[in-house]
Amino acid sequence: MITTDLALVHFDFTAWASRRLVQAAVALSQEELTRDFKHADKSVLGTLVHTFAADRVWLARVKGDVPSRFLDPARDMHLTVLQNDWPAVHTGWAEFLQSQTNETLGQNISYKDLKGNSWQTPLWQIVLHVVNHASHHRGQVSAMLRAMGHTPPGVDLIFYYREH
Repeated sequence: MITTDLALVHFDFTAWASRRLVQAAVALSQEELTRDFKHADKSVLGTLVHTFAADRVWLARVKGDVPSRFLDPARDMHLTVLQNDWPAVHTGWAEFLQSQTNETLGQNISYKDLKGNSWQTPLWQIVLHVVNHASHHRGQVSAMLRAMGHTPPGVDLIFYYREH
């Protein structure tokens, strides 16, 4: 179990690290942004959008909403969405977590996955999952940037701690 203070720090970290990679993506050419690296989310843009969409879906779930979709490629597959909408999702997470207590973090959240399966998971586990999921995909994006000859920004947790 984690505290609300720790949950807030980790979400601030994930927002900070994601912003840094979006800023790095802005400097890429369209070809680099969409280059297919032959993995699940294909490209820098695809991987960042996947992470954004997951953050958005999980926020809806913990608030009791039922997301109807994971992402809409026509609407979501744009850097401007990552620049404008993702910070709003991070703000939504911060506001949600500020309304929680250490006790509510331990309570189960009931939700359905996108296949309609029902689940119950303690809120604190969802929080850590969302942060860890984003870290995993930021690592993939960092590797893609390196493969294209770019130096990715530091997005490790220790860099966040040092800066803050």
